[in-house]
Amino acid sequence: MSERLRREIAGVPVADLARDFGTPTYVYDAAGIADRIAELAPFDVIRYAQKANSNLAVLDLCRRHGVLVDAVSAGEIHRALAAGYQPGGDPPAIVYTSDIFDREALDLVVQHQIPVNCGSPDMLDQYGERVPGGEVTLRINPGFGHGHSRKTNTGGEHSKHGIWHEALDAALERAASHRLTVSGLHMHIGSGADLEHLALVAGAMEKFARHAGASVRMISAGGGLPVPYRSGDPRMDVSAYFELWDAARKRLEAEFGHPVRIEIEPGRFLVAEAGFLVSEIRAIKQTGTNCFYLVDAGFNVLARPAMYGAYHPMSVVPGDDTARAMKDVVVGGPLCESGDIFTQEEGGFVRHENLPEARVGEYLVVEVAGAYGFVMASNYNSKPQPAEVMIVKGKAHLARARQSAEDLLRGERLPLGYDT
Repeated sequence: MSERLRREIAGVPVADLARDFGTPTYVYDAAGIADRIAELAPFDVIRYAQKANSNLAVLDLCRRHGVLVDAVSAGEIHRALAAGYQPGGDPPAIVYTSDIFDREALDLVVQHQIPVNCGSPDMLDQYGERVPGGEVTLRINPGFGHGHSRKTNTGGEHSKHGIWHEALDAALERAASHRLTVSGLHMHIGSGADLEHLALVAGAMEKFARHAGASVRMISAGGGLPVPYRSGDPRMDVSAYFELWDAARKRLEAEFGHPVRIEIEPGRFLVAEAGFLVSEIRAIKQTGTNCFYLVDAGFNVLARPAMYGAYHPMSVVPGDDTARAMKDVVVGGPLCESGDIFTQEEGGFVRHENLPEARVGEYLVVEVAGAYGFVMASNYNSKPQPAEVMIVKGKAHLARARQSAEDLLRGERLPLGYDT
């Protein structure tokens, strides 16, 4: 909202959400997620990178809209199954992508016959020993990367992700030694990359697919599609991006003599703008030249500003209709940690946000918070993890209950055998 005031989310008053579910609470707009899914319809397969937001309600919504799913851990495989995804299919409903197998994940992909996207040569040996003669796809590190932060850059020699492009021949030989068919290639250079850098991925993919040969029947554009966080940020031109990949696909089909499927693997793109973090302002104080709005959500709830210096737009929920002057403020949380500031740049430099004057007891909404929010939450300072709510057709549904004090202690045991 232009005045940085907000009274509702997806038609539901914020005050009602706070009353019914407490604060801090994540709120997701189902219609917003559906809109982003529809935007990616030109691609043959939309495969949701659930690490962005793995709430079962989000996964179920994606499944009902025909979106397949990517899992990066054993836990995410369990989540996909719980959300109704069934292993198998063509294209497969669930794919496991990682740079390693832990033992549980390897057992699960073998048990459920879940296809694997290998990001390290050692994975080919470990999978090939269990499933000789099977199929795999390879995640390639093209030698370059790009993203909104150095910490979200997933390409280049400083990234742990993917099989280094110069090692592709060796990886193909290793796959062949286990009679593994390399049926697809995947590439992802970073989260929040721009169209210019994403376009380079399509060209690199075409080159590597040609090198891998006609066994390739699928190419994945990965994710990393940018999301507008700041006013004036451009929206992604999905049509132009698809055209780049479609042109590369058609050239490969002409050479290989068979169809080649294009997958895209969005995470943030589907859920970021549909998510809101509702918090209550619990204190307002002046410290030198800085006015602090201190809310009941900290980096235990939303880590991105502290971790990356990530920007999130914010708005104040007024408790009345009186006019509000604007002022520069610092927004912080309740944690016993100096870095618990939502308004900071990368490197921890505090910045100001221009927000309406607020009062203690009013609410502050952190916006574009649907991606890498709850999934990165912690119990630091023994804070319970927040509730999650999904709004569907104007009705708010509890998608995850807030942790209780009992939940915080569950699984802990006092050791026996102390001398008394």
